[in-house]
Amino acid sequence: MDRGLLAMAGMSQAPPFEGEAAVSGEVRDDALSDAQIMLQVKAGDDSAFEYLVQKYRRPMVNFMFRMAHNNAAAEDLAQEVFLRVYRSRESYEASAKFTTWLYRIATNLAVNHARDTRHERPENTVSLDEPDEENGHTLDLPDRTPSAEEAIVRRERVAAIRQRVQALPERQRIAVVMHKYQQMEYRQIADVLKLSESATKSLLFRAYETLREQLKEFV
Repeated sequence: MDRGLLAMAGMSQAPPFEGEAAVSGEVRDDALSDAQIMLQVKAGDDSAFEYLVQKYRRPMVNFMFRMAHNNAAAEDLAQEVFLRVYRSRESYEASAKFTTWLYRIATNLAVNHARDTRHERPENTVSLDEPDEENGHTLDLPDRTPSAEEAIVRRERVAAIRQRVQALPERQRIAVVMHKYQQMEYRQIADVLKLSESATKSLLFRAYETLREQLKEFV
């Protein structure tokens, strides 16, 4: 039943970063919040679940791709997030934003995956310096190198940023991915990580300062 719903919603077919098809089924009332729609899922409305899968599939695969650096793993992890959402529907309480609850599930899965595969070599890596397909953002480290050396320096810069971001403490790395690539606000990151907003800002400040210091030769 669970995987059948995900297949119906297109979770098992579309690769990362491809354009999304229009959401099938009934058109949802824009006035309804995601939390209210999740309450419909809780009440047994499978079309409401399909709507949420279609809406959040791409952001979730993007997030997992940034965390796992592997296409297949990102797809599998994103699918597992939605399976857990569906299996947890009966205990769902709309006490926080739906996305906070969703990313908390995703973060736990991503952390566990990273720990389980720590000693494995990624099949397909992606640089965290590359612009996000959805929003075009990078880590904003300007390249002032003369154009004649641009290609060589960019390769070195890409490898250095990937290595340094991956070497950040776990919570800092997750916060950077959420802030820089998922465009999440401090308050929501704080809710996901169960921190205060000021602690989250400090966490990100330390992470970015570490990156700037370690990557200063590329700035």
